[in-house]
Amino acid sequence: MSGIKSRLELLKELAERLARRREELVAAAGKDMGAPATIAGLEVDLAADYLRTMAVEAPHVRGKSPYGTVAAVFPYDAPPIMLARVGGSAILGGNRFRFSLSSQTPRTARLLAEVVAPFPEFEAVTGVDNRKFGEDCVEDPEVRVFFISGGGQLGAAYAEKALAFDKLFFAGPSGLPPVILFRDAPLDKAVPFMVRRAFINGGQYCTTLKRAYIHRAIYPEVKARVLAMMPEIKVGAPEDPVTWIGPIRVSRTRALLDRALEALKEPKFLWPYQREGEWQGPFLVETPEPPEVELFGPFLALCPVADDEEAAAKVLRSRYPFLVSFFGTPPPGAKEKFKDTFGMVYDNPDFLFTPLRLPFGGKGASGWILENRGGQLVKRDGAFIYSQELVR
Repeated sequence: MSGIKSRLELLKELAERLARRREELVAAAGKDMGAPATIAGLEVDLAADYLRTMAVEAPHVRGKSPYGTVAAVFPYDAPPIMLARVGGSAILGGNRFRFSLSSQTPRTARLLAEVVAPFPEFEAVTGVDNRKFGEDCVEDPEVRVFFISGGGQLGAAYAEKALAFDKLFFAGPSGLPPVILFRDAPLDKAVPFMVRRAFINGGQYCTTLKRAYIHRAIYPEVKARVLAMMPEIKVGAPEDPVTWIGPIRVSRTRALLDRALEALKEPKFLWPYQREGEWQGPFLVETPEPPEVELFGPFLALCPVADDEEAAAKVLRSRYPFLVSFFGTPPPGAKEKFKDTFGMVYDNPDFLFTPLRLPFGGKGASGWILENRGGQLVKRDGAFIYSQELVR
């Protein structure tokens, strides 16, 4: 493939083609998965900006070699982000990029296929079941790196075939990503982050918050502030600019919500919600401890704790150590334990949409990389930078 300068120009051209189809992609996201227009538009804008600025990642690939073909199955949430992050990084490293989208997003798949059509370095596979797409990638010796996401059973099935690749990436379930508000948490910053990050796009990102552990000394004020913010969390039509939660069109997501709600012990619902067909949430509950299950959707559990130590201990027992956010000052040694346990640790964060150049990835059951080193598989986990991983 051409040199880095030419690849950067290609990615800038891709960014412009993506930006020109913005309104069509926004409409498709609303029809495919019910994504609110404001959020779907933000996804496209962030993806285009990421592609325009890939030069900052050139040092990661300079002097290194491509793998060949990188393939990926996109999850149904944030396809433009996946195209930019995984596809852009693959191309920057000199690879070809083959991808398929979720069966839940056929309109978006068609549009993204049209966006990448002029570039032979990209191959959009449409009209093929993702199971068949995966089987074809396993059998194709040109595919050296493969990205998949899903439940633990899917990860285990592909792990058995990992020797077909040089690298296999698995983004597993994120469970109920937690946030902690320690005793000295800055509430003006912490509460808006917590509410907006829980309900953005109807909670349909793996990085959205699902449970909050809050020191009892500040719990009454936090609860009052959360309730004061809830009127902005509107359920409505995707095209309405004030909508935070559109129709939850994916039936599996609704099933996961049902399972989680039915498993709650001693829940106290703090806000009126909808639970009829595609119209779901927002589910704001007060509970001592939510069941840790796989969950997408508009759900946030407020969990008061006696002290900072209890909050840290509960989080460190997470079944899916994907990410943890915290505000205030953790007890001695807790921050280091968070970093050892979780793939991503956000220390007093301040963003609405997770910045695309932050390292990404979970640990344990929430994600891993299998690397083929001379016929021996080496397993590792934790957050990574895509462009660093897609070159040798």
